[in-house]
Amino acid sequence: MYQQENTINRPLLPLGCPPNAWAVNTEIADITRPPIEPRPITLPTETKTLLLDLAKATILVIDMQNDFCHPDGWLAHIGVDITPAQAPIDPLKTLLPALRTADVPVIWVNWGNRPDLMNISAGLLHVYNPTGKGVGLGAPLPANNALVLTAGSWAATVVEELKQEPRDILVDKYRMSGFWDTPLDSILRNLGKTTLFFAGVNADQCVMTTLQDANFLGYDCILVKDCTGTTSPEFCFQATLYNVKQCFGFVTDSEAIIKAIVK
Repeated sequence: MYQQENTINRPLLPLGCPPNAWAVNTEIADITRPPIEPRPITLPTETKTLLLDLAKATILVIDMQNDFCHPDGWLAHIGVDITPAQAPIDPLKTLLPALRTADVPVIWVNWGNRPDLMNISAGLLHVYNPTGKGVGLGAPLPANNALVLTAGSWAATVVEELKQEPRDILVDKYRMSGFWDTPLDSILRNLGKTTLFFAGVNADQCVMTTLQDANFLGYDCILVKDCTGTTSPEFCFQATLYNVKQCFGFVTDSEAIIKAIVK
């Protein structure tokens, strides 16, 4: 009996990423994972009023990168009007600090390809370089020689207006969906996050495919409309909003989230 009590009273050291963490010593592994204290809020959306737990929430900011949002980036280089891709910047500059203050993690999910493109198919390369002669994935931009959507390059970096903080989390992706062949799902499960806010560009492409995959994986999905944009035609954005509300989750705006947090 004495030996058992002595073993139990030895200090336990944390092991893992809370809340998916153990406490261990040489004899014991405490796998109870103490629960996180709930932080319920009430959030209006365009279809229903949500009762959600802020302690289980995070925001995914998708592809707010120079290649998509900067005048010297890839989209602008091929002649796309990037004004709609810049629209989410100002509301995000207000929303992200409010979420950080409320201890809601900010996760940046960005294109960040390997320089050798070894995991990129010909079909995906074709999307960015349909003639084979243009400036596609991994090629240098004429304006500054930055490699298109390559991890570590200026082209793949988050736009300067949106400041990242050391506690933010960065996930490189290699397809339109941020879940395909990335650690995003594992990170979210380790953090105990089940409610995901979505922001970024393009709404009908990378944001939508990531949100759909999140829904398929069992996450609760909320699109933040004013923090999301697309360079596609307006009907593509409207179709995205319709499909999110009809099939995959909910739609709200940054003002509603901030009001719900500060109440």
